[in-house]
Amino acid sequence: MIEKFGWKGKRIGNYGVHDKQALVLVNYGGAKGKNIYKLAQDIQSSVKDKFGIPLQMEVNVLSKLVLEVLF
Repeated sequence: MIEKFGWKGKRIGNYGVHDKQALVLVNYGGAKGKNIYKLAQDIQSSVKDKFGIPLQMEVNVLSKLVLEVLF
């Protein structure tokens, strides 16, 4: 489904979707976590809007506050 929308291999500046694996989001250098997170949300929205299927992230997303406490 992700590939059908042209996300596979799509690059937005210094981040994007891996060209061989549509489930892998890539930071090519210098992108912020919010860029990657927004990309994931955009992909989820496009699939849900077209197919009515909600995609779930396989990773845990930590907020800045959590990171400041842990590190």
